[in-house]
This record gives sequence, C-alpha cells and structure tokens, in this order.
Amino acid sequence: MNKNLLIAVLAGMLATQAGAAENESLQGLVTEFWNARSDEERGEVGQRLLASQVGTDALYRQFRSGPRYSDGVAVGYQDLVREAPDGTRFPYVLLVPESYDPTVSYPVEFMLHGGVSRPYPTEPGSWWRRGYDSLRSEEKIVVVPAAWDEAFWWFANQAENVSEILHEVKRQYNVADNQVTLTGVSDGGTGAYFFAFKQNTEWAAFMPYIGHPGVLRNPAGKVSYQLYFENLMGKPLYMVNGENDPLYPASSLEPFVNVLRQANITHVFRVIPGGGHNTDWLPEESPAIEQFKLEHPRDPIPDSIRWVADSEELYNRSHWVIIDDLANDDESGMVRASRDGNTISVATVNVDGFTLLLSPDEIDFSRPVAIYINDSLRRSERLQQDSRTLLKWAARDLDKSMLFTAELNLRVGE
Repeated sequence: MNKNLLIAVLAGMLATQAGAAENESLQGLVTEFWNARSDEERGEVGQRLLASQVGTDALYRQFRSGPRYSDGVAVGYQDLVREAPDGTRFPYVLLVPESYDPTVSYPVEFMLHGGVSRPYPTEPGSWWRRGYDSLRSEEKIVVVPAAWDEAFWWFANQAENVSEILHEVKRQYNVADNQVTLTGVSDGGTGAYFFAFKQNTEWAAFMPYIGHPGVLRNPAGKVSYQLYFENLMGKPLYMVNGENDPLYPASSLEPFVNVLRQANITHVFRVIPGGGHNTDWLPEESPAIEQFKLEHPRDPIPDSIRWVADSEELYNRSHWVIIDDLANDDESGMVRASRDGNTISVATVNVDGFTLLLSPDEIDFSRPVAIYINDSLRRSERLQQDSRTLLKWAARDLDKSMLFTAELNLRVGE
C-alpha cells in the first residue's frame, strides 16, 4: 500500500475511533442527566455537558436519540411513593410489562381512580384493586396514582404530582413520549377533564369515563375553575357515560358535547344504553378505545396553539407557548400562535408578556425567523441556538420528542 495512503487510512481510523469515543462519552453524560434524582444533581451534570464544549446541534441530536436505558429496572407490579418538596407522600402503583425491553419505547397510560373524598390511603395499592386488574398489559406501562380528600385530581398538588410521577417513569423506562394518555373513572374522569383544560402538554389524548367537567366549576369541589374550550384544541377526548347514571347521566353532558362539535374538537362520546355509574361496558369498548389512542398520537410541537390562562403561575403553558404576564390580573388572557416555516404569528388578548420556545425540528436556524405580534412585524433575524436553553427545557420536560434550543421572551407593547 502506498505510504501516504496508509497514513490517510490510519488517520481516518483514529478519527473514527475518537468520534465514537466522544459520542459514547456524550451519551453517558446525557444518560446521567436523564437519570438524575434531583435538580442539584441534574444541574451538576448539565455543567459537565456545557464544559465538554460539544456544539448545540450535537447535544440536541444526542438528547433526541435519548439516554441509554438499563435492563436492570424493576418490572411487574410495584407499590411506590413520591415525596413532594413539602413532605406530602403521594402513593402510586406502577405496572411494567414483565417482558420489558429497554430498547423498545412503550406507551404509558395513567389511570385516575374515583372516590377522591376518602381519607389518605394507608394500605399500599388499596385504591386501585377494585376492578382495575384488567389494566395489566405487556404492551404498555400503566400508572395508577392515588388521590384523597386533601389531594383531589384537580388540586394544584396533584397537577404537580402527576407530572412528576410521569417524569419518574421516564427517568427509568423507555417511554414513547407521544403515546402518553390519561384515563379517569368517575372523579378520575373529572380529573381527566381537568388536565385536558389546564395542563395538556404531556398528553396525547384524554379518556374521561363516567365523569363530568361541570364538577370543575362547582365550588363544592373545593376549587372552582373557569373552563376555556380553546384549551381543548388538538387534544382528542374519548368520553363514556351511562344513559341511566344517577350521578352524571349522559344527557347532562350534551351541552358540553355540543360545544365540542361546534368547535370541531376531536372527540368520541359514547352513551351506554341503560348504563349506570360503573365500567361494566369497558371490556367491550376497549378495542375501540385502544384504536382511538393509536390514531391520535401527540403532536409534540404543533403548528398552532390556542391557550387561555387566568394565572401567570399555574396552568399557563401549552407546548411551546407560555403566558408570562396578564395585562389585567382579574381577567383571563389568551395567546393564539401559529407557525409557518420560519414565520410565527401571535395574537393576544389581555396578555402583556409571553414566551415562545423554538425547536430545530420546526425552525431552520440558518435563516431569519420572523415574529408577528397582533399583525405587526416585531422581529426578523437569525436566532442563535443555545445549549443552556436545551438543558433547561430538557430538565423540565424529560421529553425526547419535544426539545427546544431557543427561548424568546416577548412583550406585547414594546
């Protein structure tokens, strides 16, 4: 072999080996970041990732590929507890396929139970055994969290808890991010409506069974909410109620369903003839429900978003739009944002400030990005991607399919 050619071949081999080692090291750090048990630990790993000086594009690609998942995790039935920062202990049951394979991404279903007015559950798993054995599956991971009289599904402590339990599952198991669904029965069905209206980013679809959204507006439920149908856009609902349900008869949901129809919100409303306040119909209905889930995966970065919030602190985010500042705190604010290539158009009502999160999945950062606010061109420039932004939102979301490398904090009146 020609000496110069041999040198070139050897140099190429060394470069390939060095690149493979660098990728292996990067994946190791991303895995540490993903598996971190605390914000402090994740922040320390994040500093090491930044110190490695790997480019934002390469870091994004590694996060997109995901961490290295372990084959040594627990499978089957597990009684677990998440402890909140204030010390509250939130029990939950986790059902992982016995045949779990860390190289396979699994759908996740949360099942919210009924009877939330009961005291704190003292017996592990006691709240879930009544008729939920059919939830065991080799095809998906199932999570059954607990609610009680101080932690209804529509309380702020549960809104945080359900998301944090999902993050805990994602830390350990290979989750199909766009196939995470929320199902609820009775009070749990009402809880599913709560998340659909107030905190929809994580979820692909909602399945409220024998529940009622009107409970969320009833002060007797300890918290009363305004419900904005704009927040249901792009989030499919599969609702089931019994014709003769003494609590929530199907006929009582007709006004709600009529609005869904008029707003072209994707939904199925199944009325069980002669049905009461039970799930006796579930085995027969399950194939259609599972098909509905398959047909409606989450769009992690949708082209358009409408979001209404009445708080700057709670329930003010949908995917890549965050309402930061209301013009009048006594009224709700709305942001309607749409993206067409590198052009983003935003219309606001009673909003002074908002944030847009931008992803290389949707934005070509090699070209200028144009931002219109209320029909006025506010910015047109090339934007810089930033590894710190990527790490910030990866830490908050733990979502391989929803990653952001630029964050724009915008004021309506400036």
